[in-house]
Amino acid sequence: MSKRLLTAAIGVPLALLIIYLGSLSPHIISAATDIVSIMAVFEVLSAAKYTRYRSITVLSLLFSALLPLFFCYDELRNYAIPVAFVFLIILCGATLMRHKEIKFDELGFIAFISICIPFAISTLAFFYFQWREHAIFLVVYTLVTAWVADGGAYFIGTAFGKHKLCPEISPKKTWEGFFGGLVTTVIFSVILGFGYELIDELMTGEKHFTVNISLLVMAAVVSTFLGLMGDLIASLLKRQCGVKDFGEIFPGHGGIMDRFDSVLFVAPFIYLLFKMFFPITMIA
Repeated sequence: MSKRLLTAAIGVPLALLIIYLGSLSPHIISAATDIVSIMAVFEVLSAAKYTRYRSITVLSLLFSALLPLFFCYDELRNYAIPVAFVFLIILCGATLMRHKEIKFDELGFIAFISICIPFAISTLAFFYFQWREHAIFLVVYTLVTAWVADGGAYFIGTAFGKHKLCPEISPKKTWEGFFGGLVTTVIFSVILGFGYELIDELMTGEKHFTVNISLLVMAAVVSTFLGLMGDLIASLLKRQCGVKDFGEIFPGHGGIMDRFDSVLFVAPFIYLLFKMFFPITMIA
């Protein structure tokens, strides 16, 4: 418990600093998501013991580094699909050359991980390129809905959990913890929404916008389910790979992937939702 709290005490301010610096230059947040993507992909490949294929590992990490850049920048976005196609062709070619060692299901796993993880994590950078003025709030909200649900579920489940949620995949998760995380996320969403309006009014002396609290609450509810799905998928993968955590970079929390597994489905969902229904309305 003490390790988890100490890591959070260091990690949260660092994450907030990066989020703030991203508002000054989107290139910073783009680079940050790039680094996180590379580390997460490497952790998963290592857990699955696929890093023994060194050439394919290098290819996968190189692609993981490039993909977020192609999605983030307008001048490169049209080349994202061709680059992904080239990556798959090279990956298939490498598999054919080493067909006695590499199985086809391993090829599919490597391709899936190399594409989906960078795409999901780089969604956080999209907010800065799409809505730079409100990007800090939007990214904080996105991470809060994923991480607060996870944290709330952990603490509530530890204190009151009795009914197992999915014992064969994640024995420690309980229904009490899940609903505790859900309630916690909704509460924090309301606080963030009203808090963002209040901070703007205090700093400028007048109210410039309103936040759609109902939309934030709805997004928080759906995100809690999606975050749980990402967490369970990661737990299933760790169980099948025979590892407790994907890494040890965060004492008490595990690796990069252990921290971002709940973000993988949440960030793309919230981005797409806000593309259709933006939660902030300017006051004329």
